[in-house]
Amino acid sequence: MPDFAYVGLDTAGRERRGSVRAETSEAARDQLVSRRLYVVKIEPAAEGAAPPLLSKSLFTRRKISAKQLTLFTRQIATLITVTPLEEALRTVSRQAERQEVRRVLGSVHSGVVEGQRLADAMGREPSSFPPLYRAMVSAGEASGTLPAILERLANFLERQAQVRGKVMSTLAYPIILAIVAAFVVFALMIFVVPKVVEQFQDIGQALPLLTRIVIGISHFLASWWWALLIAAAAAVLLAGRALKDEGIRMKADRMLLRLPLIGRLIRDLHAARMARTLATMVASRLPLLDGLRLTTETVHNRVLRAASADIAETVRTGGSLSGALRRAGIFPPLLVYLAASGEASGKLDVMLERAADYLDREFDSFTTTALSLLEPAIIIVMGAIVALIVLSILLPILQLDTLAGGY
Repeated sequence: MPDFAYVGLDTAGRERRGSVRAETSEAARDQLVSRRLYVVKIEPAAEGAAPPLLSKSLFTRRKISAKQLTLFTRQIATLITVTPLEEALRTVSRQAERQEVRRVLGSVHSGVVEGQRLADAMGREPSSFPPLYRAMVSAGEASGTLPAILERLANFLERQAQVRGKVMSTLAYPIILAIVAAFVVFALMIFVVPKVVEQFQDIGQALPLLTRIVIGISHFLASWWWALLIAAAAAVLLAGRALKDEGIRMKADRMLLRLPLIGRLIRDLHAARMARTLATMVASRLPLLDGLRLTTETVHNRVLRAASADIAETVRTGGSLSGALRRAGIFPPLLVYLAASGEASGKLDVMLERAADYLDREFDSFTTTALSLLEPAIIIVMGAIVALIVLSILLPILQLDTLAGGY
């Protein structure tokens, strides 16, 4: 059944654009008339053809980013309190600066104009609107509390963006510092050390052991740097292929969780995200089990995903959330305690929100402490390597001075 693109006017004189599926253009026109639309233009929708090799569409994003989704949610939550949903969607779509955002929001707007619910219209763009997002929107439409749900969603997404930005800013400086340190060391070994060592080739004396070791490493790096790059690329490719195996990926994720600092960071982030997600869904009157299932799908670490799936299964069979969290053995005790308190008092959403706030504060404190230790550690390691290189150069010079003094 073909699609027909149309331009029409509603009873208020506002322009409507979209597409409708029908056997013929007359049938499509009849559908639009039944929706009380005056058809200005209707024609067969252009069928999607394969884009050319250098087409601009190959280089454009086909979904909206997390930042753009957060901004859209905040805007639509504000606008629907004073304007109809269709008008709010059209306003946000028109003022979007990026073409991909206008395309995605235009698709959602067309779905709403055609009579779909907002959650179903968002289902047209699943890569831009995650299942958890659409489930909360659907719950808001079903309960008649869509503005409040969207407000909670906006707050939730903004908090997630803050945590994500904090992680990136925390890791950015140490990573850049480590890269610069490695570049400096390689530059010294490949370009500086060989030039200096040339001065000691004709002294007729055995060079110190440290100097000989540094010279050997320098020669190896200067001669085989391309082989090291190929080996590193091959190792990355092999590791990527190996991690596609679920057994190997499970072992790797388990080892990652056992690392002294990184393991705790991953566990706390997962616990905080789960607590805040479940708090938002419970407050939005969504079933707890749906929240657990949707949250499980977003977890990348296989060990944490398996634990989350076990928790969902326990709740499905009638168990309590706090008991399932306790048996998992990977969640902070405070989260387990506050979940139990929330279940006992009937304020699970409030207690989970408090647990998420506490875990976020713990994350801030932990990352600040870890960063304060990591930065000097990188500087100390770099200083020690540079000191060894300088010492390997100075030792032959001191040896020559000693021999000259003996004469």
